[in-house]
Amino acid sequence: MSNSIQIRPVAPDDFDAWLPLWDGYNTFYGRSGETALPREITQLTWSRFFDAYEPMHALVAERNGELLGLVHFLYHRHTTMAAPICYLQDLFTLESLRGKGVGRALIEAVYARAKADGLQRVYWQTHETNQTAMKLYDNVADRSGFLVYRKTL
Repeated sequence: MSNSIQIRPVAPDDFDAWLPLWDGYNTFYGRSGETALPREITQLTWSRFFDAYEPMHALVAERNGELLGLVHFLYHRHTTMAAPICYLQDLFTLESLRGKGVGRALIEAVYARAKADGLQRVYWQTHETNQTAMKLYDNVADRSGFLVYRKTL
């Protein structure tokens, strides 16, 4: 058995192994119990990964047949660049593997995929309390200095 981590595109047969990671990600951000993400949204998100007309993509980290983490990202246009840019929307690893290279491997795989697709930038956001993740992010990217504002409609 190999201890190396493989990063690969998510496959339709991965749903049952992907779902606990997705649920863990949503729980981490307070979407559980009464505020849980509706299963219809989960099913829609899953289907988008396999729709060629969708700009949404998913990779998973795997070792010895076990999924260890996920990353979801999408491409979109930008007003100051000709090529699209990449928004890394979701990143999650098993808690027991945080700080062990899984998150870094997933981010680096997004970088490689975006570069191969002709994109010039990858960006993301995290909650200001996510100090564990920020230790990694400070080593793999530059802080932009921008703050996020939003309004629920």
